[in-house]
Amino acid sequence: MTKVLILNGHLKYSYSPGQLTASLVEQAETYFSKKGWEVRTTITEEAYEVPSEIEKFKWADVVVLQMPLNWMGMPWSLKKYVDDVWGAGMAGEMSLYDGRSSESPKENYGMGGLLKGQYMLSITANSPHEAFNNPAENYFDGRTEDDLLLPVHLLFKWIGLKKIPSFWAYDVMKNPQIENDFMRFDAHLKNHF
Repeated sequence: MTKVLILNGHLKYSYSPGQLTASLVEQAETYFSKKGWEVRTTITEEAYEVPSEIEKFKWADVVVLQMPLNWMGMPWSLKKYVDDVWGAGMAGEMSLYDGRSSESPKENYGMGGLLKGQYMLSITANSPHEAFNNPAENYFDGRTEDDLLLPVHLLFKWIGLKKIPSFWAYDVMKNPQIENDFMRFDAHLKNHF
């Protein structure tokens, strides 16, 4: 049986209570459960036990991170979770520190990951799709979504997980297309799992 860990990385704000993130997490839980997969979920802004979270990563074949784009990165509560879990796990449970050896200290930085599964990012963003991959849009200067979230992708590479293409729900506050986002998310899951 395939095992999936879903991380709800939302942090509640007065202007963003997290309903869309929670709904996408629920949609993913339902999708994977119907496939017969075993599903575990963590809400990163709530209390968690670091050893239990490390065990979830070691257990999982697939990790799905559902998060809002927050000031061009991850919410601080998710960053704290990463600091806690990745920090504790890099002493031999999720990675072998930074992957380098004393014999070759200039080689293989970041390549000490011990996990063998895959990960997928699912992002909700207030930015429109047209803001990316477009040199005429000055803010991102033609950069892609993956360029913007390179540090998040590198976190998963650090622990050895392989990337599955990301899902993005765009313009969720100024020009929401939520029902279409749910349909696109379902199609994305079917296409990759």
